[in-house]
Amino acid sequence: MDDVFVQPPEKRPKVPVVEATTIPVIDLSPLRTKTGSPDVLASKLREAIQDWGFFVVTGHGVPKETVARAVQGSRAFFALSAEEKEAVRRTEESPMVGYYDAEYNRNVRDWKEIFEFFPTEPRPVGAADGAQLCKNKWLCDDDLPDFRDTLLEYAKAMEELAFMLLELISRSLNLSPHRLHGFFTDQTTILRINHYPPCPKPNLTLGSGCHKDCGALTILYQDDVGGLDVRRRSDGEWVWSNDKYESVEHRALVNSEKERFSIPYFFNPSWSTVVEPLKEIVSKEDPSRYNGYKWGEFYSTRRKAILRKQVGQIKTQTAQFKKQPHVQKSELMFS
Repeated sequence: MDDVFVQPPEKRPKVPVVEATTIPVIDLSPLRTKTGSPDVLASKLREAIQDWGFFVVTGHGVPKETVARAVQGSRAFFALSAEEKEAVRRTEESPMVGYYDAEYNRNVRDWKEIFEFFPTEPRPVGAADGAQLCKNKWLCDDDLPDFRDTLLEYAKAMEELAFMLLELISRSLNLSPHRLHGFFTDQTTILRINHYPPCPKPNLTLGSGCHKDCGALTILYQDDVGGLDVRRRSDGEWVWSNDKYESVEHRALVNSEKERFSIPYFFNPSWSTVVEPLKEIVSKEDPSRYNGYKWGEFYSTRRKAILRKQVGQIKTQTAQFKKQPHVQKSELMFS
């Protein structure tokens, strides 16, 4: 195995892997059928986010057939030859969409290959290269019949689920149910399919290095091979909530015997959105902890930095927008 895939010792998977038995499960069926209290569900979700930053959703209403077709389409795509996948490779001119097999996390290459697209191609604001930046790359239908339609069908189901969860998140923060919806009228949401091939030395590398997603919400399907590894109550940030909720730190493990497939749906706001703590969240006692930033500029800069393997050299982490507290250590200790 090439050294570019080898994680530093402190980042490598520990054996045996500890499996959690208390991961929160949120059943959405009472919300869909209007037979239960949304506020009760919102309370359960609040506990899950504050304790884990992660939860399993059941009763979501996404048809099993829709999921099965998306998984089958993913397998068919990654079974194509290298030359066929090369035709839709991600480039610096179009760094957000297409096929890619050389994603780095903190200078270490992930053991995976991916394909990404915008379910609805967004209209960037103030981006000179916007037309190319947001134009999807698809194979000809003759090369992979129904691939596009299958994934778009899955993405539509995920969008409905995402707005359902967004309503609960709003309620859990004591906001009106649709308070956050307006940020997603012209979303920059991305759907990705991941393929993690069998790895000869799974104890030395990771399918996805340890990271936090930068968008609003991620909905993940993973097959029965498994591999998602989540750090409970990680030290992090979720800007709109002014740190009341945290973005969960996670990674993906690989193994030597089985390939693994997953489908993350990255629910992202509109290009023109200014990300900052909501006015209802801040107060004199708990002032804003972040400077506002433009999502479109942040996101496109981050994606280009990932492609150039420059993450960390420029402002591509939300933590870099955090305000410095104007208090002395003694005030923190004795207040």
